[in-house]
Amino acid sequence: MQTMVLIVRILFVSLFIGLVFSDPLPVQDFCVAVTDSETFIPCKNSSLVTIEDFMFYGLNATAEFNDAGQALVSVNVNTFPGLRTQGVSLARADFAVGGVAVPHVHPRATEVVWVLEGTFLSGFIDSQERVFSKVIQKGDVFLIPRGLVHFHKNVGDIPGSILGFYNSENAGRSTFQDTIFGCGVKEELLGKYLGLSAEDISKVRGRKLNLCGKGEAGSSASPN
Repeated sequence: MQTMVLIVRILFVSLFIGLVFSDPLPVQDFCVAVTDSETFIPCKNSSLVTIEDFMFYGLNATAEFNDAGQALVSVNVNTFPGLRTQGVSLARADFAVGGVAVPHVHPRATEVVWVLEGTFLSGFIDSQERVFSKVIQKGDVFLIPRGLVHFHKNVGDIPGSILGFYNSENAGRSTFQDTIFGCGVKEELLGKYLGLSAEDISKVRGRKLNLCGKGEAGSSASPN
């Protein structure tokens, strides 16, 4: 009986760890990613690692605002190689008054949002199409479950800023307009599915959309 209880406990702990950690657990102290290698070496030689490999500068700087009134600074393994195997990343998003983060998902991570400044309407949509949304303000923390569509809008009368934290070195990002209209989906299929004319589809595709297969480095990846 005691043996059975022990086995159940071990299985429970194993399941819990698997649920908490998005990325695989590290098997060494650190693995600084090699971003300029053509030999696919995953980690920098540990004897060459310095304190600078564990530093990231620039999170206080505001990036360029996009058409939606949002400016993003993404700190993932592509921009901060020291994050490799650590299972964490973060990003800062600044919003003009009325600025939005369009609905999107992070397929590889749960997100925790911390409001630095301003007032936001934030929310997510679950797999049963229920909308969970709330107005959040400076100091509030908001949880977005992994892989669910979510959004933010600055509903205050001043510019706002948020920090997003992820349990993955590279959370990934996918938006409806980029995925559907930016990829090679045939116009006949889009027209039948969305009820749009070929002219409408061409207009949408004429906008600045991310290209399929484009890397998530720099400030191109959304934090939320």
